[in-house]
Amino acid sequence: MKIDRLYAITVYLLNHGKASASELARRFEVSSRTIQRDIDSLCRAGIPVVALTGAAGGYEIMDTFGMRQHAATQEDYSHILTALQGLATATNDPKVNATLDKLASVSKAGDSTMILDFSVVREGDEKMLQLLQSAVHSKRAVQFTYTNANAMTLTHTVEPIAVLYRWYAWYLLAYSTVKNDYRTYKLVRMNDLLPTDITFTREHESAEAILRAADETDTRIYMNVTIRCKAEAKARAIEYLRGTITEELDNGDVLMTLNVVENEHFWYGTMLALGDSVEILTPEKLRIRVLESAKSMVSLYDKL
Repeated sequence: MKIDRLYAITVYLLNHGKASASELARRFEVSSRTIQRDIDSLCRAGIPVVALTGAAGGYEIMDTFGMRQHAATQEDYSHILTALQGLATATNDPKVNATLDKLASVSKAGDSTMILDFSVVREGDEKMLQLLQSAVHSKRAVQFTYTNANAMTLTHTVEPIAVLYRWYAWYLLAYSTVKNDYRTYKLVRMNDLLPTDITFTREHESAEAILRAADETDTRIYMNVTIRCKAEAKARAIEYLRGTITEELDNGDVLMTLNVVENEHFWYGTMLALGDSVEILTPEKLRIRVLESAKSMVSLYDKL
């Protein structure tokens, strides 16, 4: 409905600041012309949306405008509670639990129809997560030893921006004063984590803005892979390799395509774990890599 889209556009502009007509059109799956008409409707309703021209132009709402405090519906509260409950299971942070209790006490939201249980993602990381969160809030640098993918271990002192869970693992987003750049550090590779009394050397943008800029300049090398998967392994290949079926063969086998980060270990380890249930068809260099890995593993046991 149009009224729902108008409300959503208002919230989006309040949360994201300036946005172009094309960006809003993609977001709400309508034409740019429809967005222009929606903006006109918002202005007639008294919402001060201004249009900025130029290459960096777009629409934004004047700073003097604010939404009513109780604009959220009970369904909105239910969504917020579900997200907070998921965050609480992921971090076991007392502050998150306190916020959850406060919101639950003032909300009349009924039982949620969705439960997010992320308790598995904090196994072994709970104390580290809380220490890093404390450092982020106090704007103090942290120090730790870090072993990278090439097995090199170095001591780092960085300014923590945020902790994030992506690519099946916890990471620290931080500013390295040595590299003069933002980096992500995998928590499982961090040891001897210590807070310091060193204050931040600069004001940082939001974590979302930093990550968005990093994603736009992704330098990782991606590789297209074609595999033949036996019928009994099809479900696992779809689940763990995110394979897309391109052809189903008469014997139940399937052909799949994958798009993977070339030097990422998770998918490669999964591929090896599937054994002879999966055959790599292309690229040839990956077939050779798997063959060499298989020979190395066999050499450990061929004397038994």
